[in-house]
Amino acid sequence: MLFCSQAYLLFFVTIFALYWATPWQRTRVWLLLVASFFFYACWNHWLACLIGFSTFIDFWLAGRMESSSSRRGRKFLLVISVVGNLGLLCYFKYANFFLESLEAALDRFGVQGSMPTLSVIVPIGISFYTFEAINYMVDVYRRKIPAERSLANFMLFITFFPHLVAGPIVRARDFLPQIHRPKRWNWARLHLGVQFLLMGMFKKLAVADRMACLVDPVFENPDFYPTHTLWLAMIGYALQVYGDFSGYTDMAIGSAHLLGYKLAQNFNMPYLARNIAEFWRRWHISLSSWLRDYLYFPLGGSRRGPWITCRNLMIVMTIAGLWHGAAWNYVLFGVIHGLLLSGYLFFHKWKETKPALNIALTSAPGTAACVMMTFTTFCLTLVVFRSHSLESAGVYFQGLFSAQTGLGRAPIHPISLLLTLLVVAMCHGVALRGWHRVGLARMPAPVVGASYAVLLTFILVLAPASAKAFIYFQF
Repeated sequence: MLFCSQAYLLFFVTIFALYWATPWQRTRVWLLLVASFFFYACWNHWLACLIGFSTFIDFWLAGRMESSSSRRGRKFLLVISVVGNLGLLCYFKYANFFLESLEAALDRFGVQGSMPTLSVIVPIGISFYTFEAINYMVDVYRRKIPAERSLANFMLFITFFPHLVAGPIVRARDFLPQIHRPKRWNWARLHLGVQFLLMGMFKKLAVADRMACLVDPVFENPDFYPTHTLWLAMIGYALQVYGDFSGYTDMAIGSAHLLGYKLAQNFNMPYLARNIAEFWRRWHISLSSWLRDYLYFPLGGSRRGPWITCRNLMIVMTIAGLWHGAAWNYVLFGVIHGLLLSGYLFFHKWKETKPALNIALTSAPGTAACVMMTFTTFCLTLVVFRSHSLESAGVYFQGLFSAQTGLGRAPIHPISLLLTLLVVAMCHGVALRGWHRVGLARMPAPVVGASYAVLLTFILVLAPASAKAFIYFQF
């Protein structure tokens, strides 16, 4: 049930009307819980039952953990929960990948064998709600939050349909208190939710899905297209993956606002980052902050010298790459970013000893150059991320840097890509200056409504004939 589909519109309008027509807070909680299970069951009802069962186990373990006075006993319960959640994640998402990799490794050493292939369906969003369950259990273990007493509340935290399948990754300490607070109708919040929904639809339909028309054919056959088309498709994919994922997040945040809930910010104009470390503080913030708090800091963070810091960065980013998918290109994507972050760590320390260089890089031209370099570097790493295999990525890179002459024409006119880049850049400039807030505050309500209608029409005109599934549904 895609956010930008008619099915979701009908589903959400129904839930929205019933939700605000109900005066009782507990009834609203149960309504959202039933709606969330229905939302997921529309895809696979058996896997919806699996989420319910694993959520119940975590709820029970957290209650036992809080009541236990033994640190060893509490740690044992935490280990059971973490191993159980990661076990489900590994079985459904990584089992076949590990078996195929083992078979390939044995074959390289001359050992003939055939590994079984498991017939499993990867639950949509399993990477997201697994991390949410782990953050809850760890925080209860650390005594940062109390164990939730209501099973319905805890299940709603895990299964709340706006963030269920593609995030953002929600923290228990942020979301659970919102369930307990009474919800009151608020026109300002309604307006904000509509803004997020429209912004998300624009990113998804007018930017991401249009760029997919250019990107998909080129990445399918990179040796068929000339070098300049490969560069255009690489930049187009950077726009696609940002518009697709941040568009989903915006629609999730907007849907939550319309129901009286606030979800965490997940993107903060990452393509304006001046370096790769800043980029990861702006891109997929809920994942980056989760890995920082629950993996990087427990490993020691940056407290034990630069080389240990580099080791921790490599571990964290490799796991981040594997989190995205069960394929070696995702692992390599994480390793590359671990190396980039480690390299920037040493460059930053060296830069601090060069005042003239520091001043040059913080000037307007220097900042622009840093932004362009960071964006280009990320685009190049996306070739590894988007390609179907490491061999396909190698072919793509060879075409990028070898003046390749192919027979295929760009599936979309370069002017279309240029205009999309220009629109995205203008939107970033407006958001950076805050002009949209000032303009909307000064507009009469009828003018605001008319502008929203024009924007919606514009989105529908630019949208391709068939909508594509969100990229991060596979993660």
